[in-house]
Amino acid sequence: MIPWLPPELVFPPVETALAEPNGLLAAGGDLSPQRLVAAYARGIFPWFSAGEPILWWSPDPRMVLFPEELRISRALAKVLRNKACEVRLDTAFAEVAAACATAPRDGQAGTWISAEMQAAYRRLFDLGHAHSVETWIDGELAGGLYGVAIGRAFYGESMFARATDASKIALAHLCVHLRRRGFGIIDCQMETAHLASLGARPIPRRDFVARLAELTATGDAPGRWPADAVRDAYRSAP
Repeated sequence: MIPWLPPELVFPPVETALAEPNGLLAAGGDLSPQRLVAAYARGIFPWFSAGEPILWWSPDPRMVLFPEELRISRALAKVLRNKACEVRLDTAFAEVAAACATAPRDGQAGTWISAEMQAAYRRLFDLGHAHSVETWIDGELAGGLYGVAIGRAFYGESMFARATDASKIALAHLCVHLRRRGFGIIDCQMETAHLASLGARPIPRRDFVARLAELTATGDAPGRWPADAVRDAYRSAP
């Protein structure tokens, strides 16, 4: 059994999460900005299907990507140098979230990014806690990702691509942006082969939570990222 969350912004200790299914911690509560920020700062995130109660998770181990460890293949490096595309930050958050909700996923028939979830993260975006990284080709949104930033930790939520490598281009530019701003970690939540191929790796939950305590204690105040902050990142800068 897992506990049902009270109205107050409290969560059970992450150590009490179930081993099977891995990381299931609690149910109930709401998706208010205050609760979401409190959850992420503790290494907890919501993940549930439409029509279900809100479920809260903190798996062990935790899949993370350290921005400096992003693995860029030779082919992707060539694309980053030569691709006729533009990468922008925070100019099409709602569109990116909606595209992630409809992107096909291997082994999944539906999506957890329901209309309720999209609305919740749009509220976080309006408050400066959530961000999008967008790959534009010929004036069209070709791919991207979105997530949440607290202090110097970034919590990746989802990505999509309508053109080859469009989501990888966005991730590569995100890592440049995070390194420049002193971020120490990207939370990838669950382990997948695709994330591992990009340099992400699992670490024990206790180590992840300890890093969060340090990283979320300092950093920039919430706010929009400059849209052109990563312009030409791979053409004019290391």
